[in-house]
Amino acid sequence: MSRTALPPTPAPSRRTPPRIVRLVTRPGPWRRGRIPAALALLLGLLLMLHAHLTDRFGLGSLVETFLPWCGALVPLLLLCGLWRRSAAALVALLVPTVVWVSMFGSVFSDRSSGAGGDLTVAEHNVAEANPDPAGTARSLAGSGADVLALVEVTDQALGTYEKELAGTYPYHAALGTVGLWSKLPLSGVRTVDIRTDAGPLGATKTAAEKLPGNRALRATVATDRGPLAVYVAHLGSVRVMPRGGFWTESRDRNATALGEALAAERSARVVLLGDLNGTTDDRAFDSLTDGLRSAQDESGSGFGFTWPASFPMVRIDQILLRGVHAEKSWVLPGTGSDHLPVAADISW
Repeated sequence: MSRTALPPTPAPSRRTPPRIVRLVTRPGPWRRGRIPAALALLLGLLLMLHAHLTDRFGLGSLVETFLPWCGALVPLLLLCGLWRRSAAALVALLVPTVVWVSMFGSVFSDRSSGAGGDLTVAEHNVAEANPDPAGTARSLAGSGADVLALVEVTDQALGTYEKELAGTYPYHAALGTVGLWSKLPLSGVRTVDIRTDAGPLGATKTAAEKLPGNRALRATVATDRGPLAVYVAHLGSVRVMPRGGFWTESRDRNATALGEALAAERSARVVLLGDLNGTTDDRAFDSLTDGLRSAQDESGSGFGFTWPASFPMVRIDQILLRGVHAEKSWVLPGTGSDHLPVAADISW
């Protein structure tokens, strides 16, 4: 009598553990790992003491511009510490992690109040080289903003913006390369001297700096809750110079002059809309942020990066407030510009 052989029982399959688990569990002693531990501590100190960095060659300003991105170094150092099997490095990483979370952890929550605002304001650097100003204007007209500030408006494109926005915004004022469009009456429109002049010797001017005329204005918007002072500004560019480092002189000078103008402003309710060519973490804006609050910090979600539009890495387009509150702040969809527009609902 023949017997049919049973097929062998297959061995239980084993899943390959994730690489990070293999790094931790592989055999071998754990090392001191002084170098990754030192790098982790230096990163923590940089985050804690960035305000004390020298601003020679624009170093302090450069670090503060990209300060949120320091958090991206933490997972890199974590992998380095695991590869080196360094317990000291893993412990040292707690310092930059805790500091970064205390500084920026709140951006991952939705800080909007959920209530509607009394007024919606928006700002956009429409870009001198914008290939479709008409499309940009139509997109902004559909944003729902009651007050709209545009910067980097050329003489050639101004007529297009006036035509396309006229149906939505019956009131507007344009002075130099900045303009304000409003559904509510405007008065007291005037230029603001932010001491704009030439860039550094030997530098090639950006397209925006080649544009002639004024780069800041002030107007009063008549709302049913009372007058609102609105400033529109486009501060000087920053750039990396071959011999001068991170050059910010023009931008910093403009920021100081604008801060002085805002400090002298008598209106209790003020909104600043503009491309400041810098983040609110930058020390160059202390004269602005000492008296005004960022709508994004107050009621936004995420970092609200606006530039470059193709892959936003920093928020240089700002809505700053005094005497009013931001109920919600957000970034609008891209247009033909290299910047993204920003908007905020504000209330009294």
